[in-house]
Formats: sequence, structure tokens, C-alpha cells
Amino acid sequence: QVQLVESGGGLAEAGGSLRLSCAASGRTVSNDGMGWFRQAPGKDREFVATINWSGIGTYYADSVKGRFTISRDNAKNTVFLQMNSLKPEDTAVYYCASSNSPVGVTTTSAYSYWGQGTQVTVSS
Repeated sequence: QVQLVESGGGLAEAGGSLRLSCAASGRTVSNDGMGWFRQAPGKDREFVATINWSGIGTYYADSVKGRFTISRDNAKNTVFLQMNSLKPEDTAVYYCASSNSPVGVTTTSAYSYWGQGTQVTVSS
């Protein structure tokens, strides 16, 4: 079993930055692809970013490409999401997830473990 706990969410102004962290416990996730997803009120959960086990391979949704950066520290069993140039449409609950695959994947069905989410609110 893997437990994932997100932190770092909060309120930011448009154009500002936030850094989300996802701390894993229970076992190492250093061999797992990891992902960030988000869900706005009334909308489906959507893919944001994913990273492979080594941290070398990353992939982003078009809506965040060039503004968000996913990274990981396997020694600390932690994944990060640096969010810059925030927009009001980035407002959502952000979830961290762990996949059974070592590669990064974009579909929710590929992820076995999920965190409880952290709220990000961007004001205009």
C-alpha cells in the first residue's frame, strides 16, 4: 500500500506561483511513474503532468505546458509540481497519483494510488 499526501496548495494571484509537494509513504515509489491531476467544480478530473521513474521523462497537458514543471526526489519519496504564471482557470483540487508502471502515463485508470488532494485557488 502507498499513502500519498499533497501539500502546498492555497490562494495565489493570477501570474503568481505555487509549489505542490506529494509525499509518499508505505513503500518506495522510486520505481513508479507519478502524475498530477486536477478537478474543478462540476468538471471531470483531468491530467496535468506525469513523470517517469527516473525523472528524465516528463509530459504535460497542453494547458499547462511551459508554465508547470513536474519533478521528483526519489531519495525523499516525493514528487513536486512547480506552477508558475498561474491563471484563474488553474483553480481546482490537485491530486497526486502513483502508477504501477515505471513510465509516465496520462490516464486516470493507470494509477493505483491517489492522494486526498490539495486546493489551489487563483484569483484574477
